[in-house]
Amino acid sequence: MRAFVTGAATWCGTGLSPFAPGTVGTLGAIPFYLVLARLPLPLYLLTTVAFIFFAAWISGRAEEIYDAKDPGRIVIDEVAGYLVTMTAAPAHWQSVLLGFFLFRFFDVVKIPPARYFDRSVKNGWGVVLDDVAAGVYACAVLHLALRLM
Repeated sequence: MRAFVTGAATWCGTGLSPFAPGTVGTLGAIPFYLVLARLPLPLYLLTTVAFIFFAAWISGRAEEIYDAKDPGRIVIDEVAGYLVTMTAAPAHWQSVLLGFFLFRFFDVVKIPPARYFDRSVKNGWGVVLDDVAAGVYACAVLHLALRLM
């Protein structure tokens, strides 16, 4: 069980990158998004919501294993945030790339309520919900940008 939790939390080891593990974890989310993007939107949404719950559970268990609050090697939250970002976006390289940069921007900036979740909620949900909030902002800007392009 420990190997499953750490493997999922680090998104198959991408979170173990010595440089920018959150960015590398987000890059690791792209193939998963490309698979899910083939689903009808209601099923994509259902899968994303289920994944958010799974990510919160995994993150909480991983914090216990690592004996640390939101260690950088936990990147399953970036995967969840990227899936939120890409909701209803076309699966072409322009939106994948723009969604990646927008998500990373909003994940770093932590506009409220992301900042609240990051600083105040100290469990698996706190690890994940700041990325979900960043994903909501990135999704809105992504769709606005795609409409303007």
